[in-house]
Amino acid sequence: MLAFSVFSIPVWGSEKLYIYTENFPPYNMSSTGLAFEHNGEGVDGLCTERVKAILKAASVDHVIKLRNWDYGYNRAQNKKNHGIFCTTYTESRASQFKWVGPLASNLWTIFAPPGTNLKIDKLEDTRGMLYAGYRGDVMTEYLKERGYKVSEMESDDLNPKRLELGQVDLWIAERLAGPFFASQQNVEGLVPVFSFNNVDLYLAMNLDTPDDVIQKLNEGLEIIKKNGLYEAIGTKYGL
Repeated sequence: MLAFSVFSIPVWGSEKLYIYTENFPPYNMSSTGLAFEHNGEGVDGLCTERVKAILKAASVDHVIKLRNWDYGYNRAQNKKNHGIFCTTYTESRASQFKWVGPLASNLWTIFAPPGTNLKIDKLEDTRGMLYAGYRGDVMTEYLKERGYKVSEMESDDLNPKRLELGQVDLWIAERLAGPFFASQQNVEGLVPVFSFNNVDLYLAMNLDTPDDVIQKLNEGLEIIKKNGLYEAIGTKYGL
């Protein structure tokens, strides 16, 4: 069984980490089906299990909470010892956080409605079409920065249904997460028409988090890679 305690022995006295994530299955998700979770016992997923394993190996006192992306991201940007996962590492974000990882990789995928005949050879082929996305998401920001039209929601939950109903032309999501969200909305037959930009996902910590904490966390990552736990968690989720 790949189960990890959220309790550990603090090694930095009063230092405690406050770590946020969002509902983004299979990487991070509520294990009880709720929109929010107040502690790590209610949070599951590929990245979550790896983060919990890292925290346990590093013996770091912590709290894990599940919120919407904007809330967690802003806390990680603005409060010492706060972080968020799984966060896409980009050049523009590199200087905004201290990084632990990579925890997993993420293949950006464009989905079209069921029964589509759409053929896409490159991203430019979709210019002028309306995408479904969500606020604060790196994929949504990537499209907007390049002049693509994106209809943004507070989360990704409803976007598969919006695509099925024809409210948008396309939906940008992640290779594994897209089908999970669609199944939760009882949406079947969405067609992956183009994939691009395979990126790494990390735990992003506030810049005021002490360097020795970040070092200890990355050492924890190396421990679970060496003992096989990192790979075992990936295998559990089909990687």
